[in-house]
Amino acid sequence: MFYEYEIRLNGLDVDGRNQCKASALLNHLQNAATLAAEDGGFSRQTLVERYGVFWMLARSWYRLSRPLTYEDKLTIRTWHRGGKGAIMYRDYDILANGQPVGESVSAWVLADMNSHKLVRLSAIPELAGTGGGQLCKTMTLARLRQPGDLHETERRPMRYSDSDLNGHVNNTRYADFACDAVGMERLTQDRYLAEMQIGYLAECRPGEILTIQTSGLGDSRFVCGVDMVGKLRFEAALIFGENCQD
Repeated sequence: MFYEYEIRLNGLDVDGRNQCKASALLNHLQNAATLAAEDGGFSRQTLVERYGVFWMLARSWYRLSRPLTYEDKLTIRTWHRGGKGAIMYRDYDILANGQPVGESVSAWVLADMNSHKLVRLSAIPELAGTGGGQLCKTMTLARLRQPGDLHETERRPMRYSDSDLNGHVNNTRYADFACDAVGMERLTQDRYLAEMQIGYLAECRPGEILTIQTSGLGDSRFVCGVDMVGKLRFEAALIFGENCQD
């Protein structure tokens, strides 16, 4: 079973080069996941009310064969891989104007509302029989390998405008932090962000400060955020490709 989500990209989704921002794409992917969960009967509200647990995004990855642009009709088809173990993988196919242009995989966990301890997916009977079956991808998302030549790019305060319903920094904001750190505004028109993976390692809240560190040159970059006591809060890998669009 899969869920289909459609939206036309608008001016808030794209940057000054008319390319969809990573944070905007991740936001649409998460919206699709939220609506798919509601449609499947295992939404946030249902899980909080019945089991006292909620979904947490652990890792996300996407790859595009071309940049998404202003007024593209974006179609996201999504499904999950079943409710076994502690991690639920959700897969996505990404289409623009009806043509396949990319794919995505995200890894989710269930956490107790009070203790934030992880809960096994088998505790949620609503997940049974709602997976994507033969549609399911095989890709899994491991921790990124941290390079040894990291250098500090900036110190970034976490602010009110970064926060979401849970009171901590929204998952999509880390994509903005990473893109800012590598200077996406300097990217030439013939290049685009073709692939990104983000690992969400620990929650951040408004008032905290992250030291943003980067590594790499050319088409591959690594970015991470470290708190004031040296704890890694997020990590990201970015791969750039050639924009062959007319």
